[in-house]
Amino acid sequence: MAKGFNKGPAMGGGGMMQQLQRMQQQLAEAQAKLADEVVTATAGGGAIKVTMTGDQKCREVVIDPELLKDADAEMLQDLVLSAVNMALDQSRELANQRLGPLAGGLPF
Repeated sequence: MAKGFNKGPAMGGGGMMQQLQRMQQQLAEAQAKLADEVVTATAGGGAIKVTMTGDQKCREVVIDPELLKDADAEMLQDLVLSAVNMALDQSRELANQRLGPLAGGLPF
């Protein structure tokens, strides 16, 4: 058998495999860091605040007690929903910024 027979580009070569493993490791590290990064969205002039991690986990929902004095349930629900959706959008954008270059543009 010829020397180095199974190491050529046609067989996937060790260099390509190492590069893929490095990319996979970098992607895993970036995903882990996203869990520590947070974004915050507000609604109702800051009366509702939602904090979410870069991996789309809701960390905190804060409602200003002053809002509860005058708010009806429907308005409160709309404000919370709006803040949660804005926080999700910001979190997804953060994930795309951090992971996009590593993942070749795959959506997260």
